[in-house]
Amino acid sequence: MRNLKVFIAYRGTNYHGFQRQSNAVTVQEILERCLSKVLNEPVTVTGCSRTDTGVHARQFCFNVRTNSKISCLGFTRGVNGELPDDISILSCEDADESFHARFDCVGKEYVYKLHCSESKNPFATDLMLHYRRKLNLEKVRKAASYFVGTHDFASFCADCSNVSTTVRTIYSFRIENCGDTVIMLVKGNGFLYNMIRIMVGTLLDVSEGKINADDIPSIIAAKNRLCAGRTAMAHGLYLNRVFYTRNELTE
Repeated sequence: MRNLKVFIAYRGTNYHGFQRQSNAVTVQEILERCLSKVLNEPVTVTGCSRTDTGVHARQFCFNVRTNSKISCLGFTRGVNGELPDDISILSCEDADESFHARFDCVGKEYVYKLHCSESKNPFATDLMLHYRRKLNLEKVRKAASYFVGTHDFASFCADCSNVSTTVRTIYSFRIENCGDTVIMLVKGNGFLYNMIRIMVGTLLDVSEGKINADDIPSIIAAKNRLCAGRTAMAHGLYLNRVFYTRNELTE
């Protein structure tokens, strides 16, 4: 039996996240339906991560086991021919029997996109957060620098009941600005439920003066969700890159 390692991209607007649910349409459900048709056998895909309703992915990895002898190029073309326009196969390759898209992942990079203007951007609907003011980049960058390192991020977790530890390592937190667009890029070895969205929401509160930039260390130390800021909306968030080697993660 083959074990295929597949990278995809998807726009999450029409889906209730990646993972299959019994009462809502998800990316996994659509993938498995289309893959089963192309491979001519029922299959189950194993994703590298869960994503929330409305969250997008520029790069997402899954593995799938199959008896089919279809070529990787044939797989890519065939599945893309079946998928809706908001999901795309980027690449496919044969992987080791032991490869597991989730457990072998050593880190991820997320991007959060904001359109900072009183006027809405009709080309960014459901793809960027419309933030109706200018971001105080100096204060926000200072606050974001405190997230870098190994910390207990319990204050930035919406539900920590299903994890054995809330300690995570953030390798970088960059904030880029071009005109009305602000992009936040966060790279880490793992993320808690809603962690990125809570960090972004907290930075928005810093920009508005509701939280001081220098308060971030004490908020982290509190290990209390109530001490952090708001949860930013899902549609500005993208899973940007998935890492399977330490060199990629730390470069």
